[in-house]
Amino acid sequence: MTSAETIYWDPYDPAFARDPYPLYARLREEAPLYFNEQHDFYAVSRYSDVQHGLADWGTYSSARGDILEIIQADIELPPGTLIFEDPPAHDIHRRLLARVFTPRRIATLEPRVRAFCRRALEPVTGAERFDLVEAVGAEMPMRVIGMLLGIPEADQPAIRDYTDDTLGTEGSGKINHEDILSTDAFKDYIEWRKQHPSDDLMTELMTAEFEDEKGVTRTLTDEEVLTYCTVVAGAGNETTGRLIGWFGALMARYPEARRELAADPSLVPNAIEEILRFEPTGPFTARHVTKDVELYDRTVPAGSAILFIQAAANRDPRRFDDPDTFDIHRVTQHMSFGVGAHYCLGAALARLEGRIAAEEILARFPGWDVDWDHAELAQTSTVRGWKTLPLVIEGAR
Repeated sequence: MTSAETIYWDPYDPAFARDPYPLYARLREEAPLYFNEQHDFYAVSRYSDVQHGLADWGTYSSARGDILEIIQADIELPPGTLIFEDPPAHDIHRRLLARVFTPRRIATLEPRVRAFCRRALEPVTGAERFDLVEAVGAEMPMRVIGMLLGIPEADQPAIRDYTDDTLGTEGSGKINHEDILSTDAFKDYIEWRKQHPSDDLMTELMTAEFEDEKGVTRTLTDEEVLTYCTVVAGAGNETTGRLIGWFGALMARYPEARRELAADPSLVPNAIEEILRFEPTGPFTARHVTKDVELYDRTVPAGSAILFIQAAANRDPRRFDDPDTFDIHRVTQHMSFGVGAHYCLGAALARLEGRIAAEEILARFPGWDVDWDHAELAQTSTVRGWKTLPLVIEGAR
């Protein structure tokens, strides 16, 4: 028996999520093309393979989804899903959102994002301990996405909780693909916005004219608008909230780095990049293989599902010096936002929110530790981060 045959990785087992990096290292070195017979998928983990594969949408297609459970369900996906499309339809639909998520336009949101963050921190300022996920990670991104979409503040928590519930995997370990593709949460808002247009993303999506893949100039259908809003709300709430949680956890584990950042906030943007590399909120991305592919002297057959493990690629020693060391001064090009046609549209917004959260938290608290006995990772097969992260504040009275 070869060493590769002794490796077993199950993305649905929460035990693997606690510290996946030793296993990822073995996959990179001993099984760079891994096959899981039980769940019927292939996986690659080296930086060069992940980079090449995610960029090659012709061979590794998103048209059947980018989540393993959805690909294997073999279902028809709703139009306008964007992240579940290939060019040319993907490029056309992406351009509608791209003009909203340009770095320049996102930068103009900073005062409002900072105000949301400060408001989230007000109730815990001066506290001896508090749950960072509850106070900031679950609150601030919800307000930002709600503002962008034009969702009334009173209704924003329900949208966030709906998103969290669709991604949760308590019990089976797998998401329910029917739940994650549901657009029910936004139906009433779409109808209301038709009668009450405003300066928000939902109105812009309903009114923007574009030329579709058939050469027809039109506006989005209601179903397409619903899908867009669902995708934006899910991505914006879940992953950014996890990033804030990882900031809290890593600053507790590396107090010297935290003290450096508190003393010199200009270091925060680069520190956010290192957090994204070191603990990516989306550890892997699935694709559907459209044709036979030769990898490592083996054939990955057309029709297979394959996972590109960005979290493993981000620690590939072929690409990074001393990759398991957390270094806020590292100049890095991580894979956490993807690559190519499907590079994360919300990357600039996630970076803005992560930076502002870090600056505002560090400005209020001299330091903290985590009550690890009561910290809990969320159980999900698509993102990795903290469900609860109780901070114990240094010097609090």
